[in-house]
Amino acid sequence: MLGQFCVSSSKTSLTALTVGAIGVVYGDIGTSVLYAMKEVFGSGHVEFTTQNIYGILSIFFWTLTTIISLKYVSLVLRADNHGEGGLVAMLALASQSVKDQPRLRKVLLMLGIFGTCLFYGDGVITPAISVLSAVEGLEIISPNFKKAVIPLTLLILFALFAVQKRGTAGIGKFFGPITLVWFGAIAILGVYHISAHPEILWAISPHYAVMFIWENPGTTFIILGAVVLCVTGGEALYADMGHFGKQPIRLAWFTTVMPALTLNYFGQGALLLSNPEAVKNPFYMMAPDWALIPLVCLATMATVIASQALITGAFSVTKQVIQLGYLPRLQVLHTSVKELGQIYIPLVNWGLFVLIVLAVALFKSSSNLAAAYGIAVCTDMLITTILTFFVIRYSWKLPLSLCIGATGFFFVVDFAFWASNLMKLFEGGWFPLVIASGIFLLMVTWSDGRRLLNESRKADGFSLVDFLDAIFVAPPARVEGTAVFLTAEIGSVPNALLHNLKHNKVLHRQNLFVTVQNHEVPWIGLNKRIEIEPLHHDCWQVIVNYGFKNDPDLPKALEQLKVHGADLDPMSTSYFLSRDIVIPTIGGGMATWREKLFAQMHLNASAAAEFLKLPNNSVVELGSKIEI
Repeated sequence: MLGQFCVSSSKTSLTALTVGAIGVVYGDIGTSVLYAMKEVFGSGHVEFTTQNIYGILSIFFWTLTTIISLKYVSLVLRADNHGEGGLVAMLALASQSVKDQPRLRKVLLMLGIFGTCLFYGDGVITPAISVLSAVEGLEIISPNFKKAVIPLTLLILFALFAVQKRGTAGIGKFFGPITLVWFGAIAILGVYHISAHPEILWAISPHYAVMFIWENPGTTFIILGAVVLCVTGGEALYADMGHFGKQPIRLAWFTTVMPALTLNYFGQGALLLSNPEAVKNPFYMMAPDWALIPLVCLATMATVIASQALITGAFSVTKQVIQLGYLPRLQVLHTSVKELGQIYIPLVNWGLFVLIVLAVALFKSSSNLAAAYGIAVCTDMLITTILTFFVIRYSWKLPLSLCIGATGFFFVVDFAFWASNLMKLFEGGWFPLVIASGIFLLMVTWSDGRRLLNESRKADGFSLVDFLDAIFVAPPARVEGTAVFLTAEIGSVPNALLHNLKHNKVLHRQNLFVTVQNHEVPWIGLNKRIEIEPLHHDCWQVIVNYGFKNDPDLPKALEQLKVHGADLDPMSTSYFLSRDIVIPTIGGGMATWREKLFAQMHLNASAAAEFLKLPNNSVVELGSKIEI
């Protein structure tokens, strides 16, 4: 009886996770049917013939098969970092695998960080093109609605970003079922039109793709920039692996998403055989007149869900990048008491919204935005392939020939799509690249600035052990309670301690010198959270370890010190922080303008007390100036 219950429970859990994956993981790729086929045939580069329709459909099918089914689902999902996926997790894996080669590691870090920055460019384009392409269905109902498309798009997007601070816990449970209905609807539309031209299914044969490429090599290269739209969102299935697991993601793809996409694309092809005029918007023209308004509403809901998943991903990636040390601390609000992953970052939220409004205002239509879309996606895919090679070669220790064979084919495919999209650089491809480059500059400046700041602290600092030995030769007055001094450098005297002794001339009964360290792994368990070294006289050196997906909570972490004899009473514990003011200097480690930028970022960073969840009434901040 117990065994039957366990199997039933396991099946229910797998079903729930699979439905959840359909809603969150595949929302983006699921809405690509709105614009991908339209952009290929609407480009004017493909002659409208039956043979060409078969060729394009075959290219679509084998692009989905090669990039999603083979590359991501079969290979990349295997490269998990303690169960976590995504470019940040892959970057951590790759950099750790070559840690004995510092130059190569630095190159991979820069490559991975730039890929992460491109994610923000994608985060701007995806909501804009998805919602805009859904609302453009109104033009099919009546041309009079054309003037309302952009205002309605912006209104929907504003409402989406405005509700982010409330969290998605309440509505998140509907994402999977709604998206499941969406995939069902697009599959039914496809089947309806395929039934009129069942011979269109022969386009699954790869020889139609090969024939088209052989006869039209130049045209093929040009249209790859539009074909890639059918796999936008592919990175999401790897990024969300930690939320759902490999099996539900694979199950969702092969049982629901891939069949529905294939049926819809082939249905669009069948429609074009019957009605070449449908090329202006083949997706919406698949629907009978009575179904247009419900389909526009369903498509809008599906694109909002796809956008929501990407916005949530932007919050999550930002938090991870902050803990890896490439961005300053930002205000992070938790929107759920049950799920730690439910966070809201106001600056990221409204920053994305402003850029999305700019994108919609600049490009004005989904077709124009499509030119801006592909280059960010293709660059990310190319970077993922490169990092995968280093993971399977240096971390998995697979033979070089096998590693080249496994990733070389995907590299060639990704490179072909990437090179094709470079042709659209001046048509709109520059837009996400400018966004990514700006964020990359901020990240690199913050990382370099922190390194210079730490070097300056080391140069001006002195040994904590030696200082305490000197202090206790003639100890100052001791007061009851515990002082927690936060210090960036292990073994160095915190400025806050010096200021406290200079101005207050007292030392607490217990003193903890705490350094918070963030590591290139997603999670660090409670059994490895604390490292402690006694310094005598009721003083301890404490290291608190976090992974880039852990949620920092210093008071909670320090509760583990009870077993080491340092019992913290929250009512008599004070946290002393040094608030450094950075002073740029000419001829320092960075260009003066970068030092000024870093100083401004450092000044505006969210308080460490808030980031580490320190109690407000127990924090003492003492300022100091540091030149870099």
